[in-house]
Amino acid sequence: MNEVKKTKYWNPYIGGVMLGLVLLSANFISGRGLGASGALKSVIVSTVNTVAPDHAENAAFYKNYNETHENPMKSWLVFQVFGVLVGGFLSGTFAKRLKFKVEHSPKISSKRRLVFALIGGAFFGFGSQLGRGCTSGSALSGMAVLSLGGFITMACIFGTAFGLAYFFRKNWI
Repeated sequence: MNEVKKTKYWNPYIGGVMLGLVLLSANFISGRGLGASGALKSVIVSTVNTVAPDHAENAAFYKNYNETHENPMKSWLVFQVFGVLVGGFLSGTFAKRLKFKVEHSPKISSKRRLVFALIGGAFFGFGSQLGRGCTSGSALSGMAVLSLGGFITMACIFGTAFGLAYFFRKNWI
């Protein structure tokens, strides 16, 4: 009889406490909370500066960004996201879970899962720019300093997810 190998993950409550300790440490050490969406903006600005410098000099957004930031790639957010990627890679390596695999329901294909993930990521990235921060930066870090905006952001994120879950549940269940 084939036995299904069960993957061992951290208890989510311990993970939540660890995330809280990381957030507390980030605030204590650097005076800033967590966030990731600003790193993508820094990478995009750096890419446009390199590939199309004339456009970067003439477009209002890039001109303003370059005037207010010395070097977009020296942003603390870029280093934080780089650390998250390296940490995730090391964690996967040490746990012997590092492999190319698309997690999805047996009812859908890997391609469909990737398409929905890409669309969802694009919507979330766009929303993070409208809301001036992602889940980590606006919601978690905002709530950690008791910002009303942080609580509103988290309520909107979870409320939207709850409201849309009914329509998308067949892709995961």
